[in-house]
Amino acid sequence: MALRASRSTWTHRSRSAFLCAFCALVLGLAGGVAAESALELPAPDVLGQIQAETYDESGERVGSAELGISELPSGLYELRSSSGIDGSARARVRAELETLTNGQLRPVFQETEARDEQGRSLGLTTIDHRRRVATCGVPEGSDAVPVALALPAEDRVANVPLNLLFQPLVTGDQARIEFQVLLCRAGARLVDAHARVAQRLDRDAGHLVEIRYDLDFGPVLSRLAAPFMPQLSFWFDESTPGGWVAHRMPLFSKGPTVLVVRNGFTPTALGTAH
Repeated sequence: MALRASRSTWTHRSRSAFLCAFCALVLGLAGGVAAESALELPAPDVLGQIQAETYDESGERVGSAELGISELPSGLYELRSSSGIDGSARARVRAELETLTNGQLRPVFQETEARDEQGRSLGLTTIDHRRRVATCGVPEGSDAVPVALALPAEDRVANVPLNLLFQPLVTGDQARIEFQVLLCRAGARLVDAHARVAQRLDRDAGHLVEIRYDLDFGPVLSRLAAPFMPQLSFWFDESTPGGWVAHRMPLFSKGPTVLVVRNGFTPTALGTAH
C-alpha cells in the first residue's frame, strides 16, 4: 500500500518540503536496527477469489465486492479486496505476505485506497514493513503533501489482513488479539486495537463466529468517542477452511458503514438486518 502526489505537479515549496522531510526520515532510519512486522498470521487453507456483495446498514444490497488470496511468482502471498456502492463510494485494499520458516505469514506491504461518492481518490495509504515507513496519501485535487511516519521496531500494524489475523480467535486458540491500525486523519498515527469473540451463532448457513474489534484511544477518549464509533466486526464459518463470511466497517473515515457478505450468505443470516 508508493509515495504519490494528488496532482501531476506540486508547488516548488510543497515539493521541497516533502523531499526534505522524507530524506530526513530515511536518513534517520538508516542508522537504526532493521526490523519487520512482529505479526505472524496463519497461511490460508484455500487460494482463489471469493465473490461477495456490499450491503448498507439496513441490509439492502448496494454493490458488488470480492476478496482474493493468491500466490505470486515471487513466493509471496497477495491478499486483495474491494467493495463499495455502485456509482458511488468504493474502497480497495491489498497486502503482500511472506512465509516464515514456521509456516506462518508475515506482512511485508499493505495498501488501502478509498474513493468518495464522486469517484475521487481520497489518497493512497501504504505500509512498508521492510522499509519501516507508512505513508498517508492526500485526496485528489489537494495541495497537501503525503505524510510519512516511521514504523516502530517489530510493529503490529494490520490494516488489511484482518481475516487472517483473527483466525486464532475463531479456532479458540486465543481469547484476545492485540494489534495496531494506521490512521490518516489529521496526519498519520498508529492506534492500538484489540479483537475478541463477540458471539457464536448456529445458523442454517453454518456455525458462525462474530469477531469484534475496537480502537483504543486511551481510557478517556475511548469512552467519549464510543457513542460515535461504528461497530467493527468480522464473521467466519467455523466449518469452512479460511472461513471468512462477512465484515462490517466504514468504506473510509467518516464514510458510509457497509456490510460485505460472501455469496451464499445474507445480512439476515448474520442477524444484522433491521
